[in-house]
Amino acid sequence: MMSPLLYIQGMASEEKSAWIMGLVAIAAYAVYAVIILGRAGQTPLAQVPYAAPMLWSIGGAILANIVLRVAAAAVSPGDAGRKDQRDREIYRFGEHIGQSFLVIGAVAALLMAMADWDRFWIANAIYLAFVLSAILGSVAKIAAYRWGFQPW
Repeated sequence: MMSPLLYIQGMASEEKSAWIMGLVAIAAYAVYAVIILGRAGQTPLAQVPYAAPMLWSIGGAILANIVLRVAAAAVSPGDAGRKDQRDREIYRFGEHIGQSFLVIGAVAALLMAMADWDRFWIANAIYLAFVLSAILGSVAKIAAYRWGFQPW
């Protein structure tokens, strides 16, 4: 059985970055959701103070991404930052796939603003769109690395 460290060392640096991005996005949003739902109790969600937890979860996710990418580069410094044409195409493919949720989230937030919804819902729709974009883009990149990628 291959040790996890050897498995990680065998990945391309861009694949490691995709794993990190996807897992950090899931973890940060889960922490945010637990905090907000825990604060709600009997209070309507739209009245729960959300700005500070949202900003802390976004900032924490950015920091965690940086730290984990540095750690991944330290584990296998030989391929850190090294990209070939396939890596660039997979990165572009994943980013294009992930962008779809940003567009959906922006349209949803726009419609919510036009319908005069509470800022809580608008902000959370945008945040969820960013999280889903990161997850979907990461999944697309990982799938391309694991099961092959044929540019069109």
